[in-house]
Amino acid sequence: MIGQRILNRIKTDESGATLTEFAFVGPVLILLVMGVFDIAHTQYTSALVNGAMQDAGRDLTLESAGSRVGDIDQAVIDRVSLVIPESANVELEKLSHFDFSDIGEAEEFSDDNTDGICNNNEVFVDANENGLWDADRGQSGIGGARDAVLYTAVVTYPRLFPMHGLAGLPEDVEVRASTVLRNQPFDEQDRSTSTGNCP
Repeated sequence: MIGQRILNRIKTDESGATLTEFAFVGPVLILLVMGVFDIAHTQYTSALVNGAMQDAGRDLTLESAGSRVGDIDQAVIDRVSLVIPESANVELEKLSHFDFSDIGEAEEFSDDNTDGICNNNEVFVDANENGLWDADRGQSGIGGARDAVLYTAVVTYPRLFPMHGLAGLPEDVEVRASTVLRNQPFDEQDRSTSTGNCP
């Protein structure tokens, strides 16, 4: 009889229900909240990097930019560093092109065997003068007068919230921003090109 009363009391006891329910809902809720903060931080960082790149792009078009490239790069890094961890990596790349239409284009080559690959000693136009065929004909640096420049920043940093493993996300966040500009016509544009042979 006593055993039956204890059993009935246990069956009707709901004092631990909240703890059990939280064990199911809590991890999902915490993951959701951390995910929202992670997305918000990434979007804010992306907006800040884009803004810094636009400012740098305006500065790089000036005639005096050649002597101030290091300062302009540092200004971008300083602005981005306000919102990213100290362990973050900021890579800046400048590729100059003869014209806007050259941006992202491969160096031309005579595809004698029509395989779409620069090989078998085929002749190519060495637009960036580095002696190799490249999938991007841009020349490293800000170039000269009237050149079109693609200025890119890649910011990589570890996620601020430890939720990447639970959500199946990569451990690091990568934010990429680019700006395209044309140098001022303070001189005649001169880009001589030579040819080379594909391996």
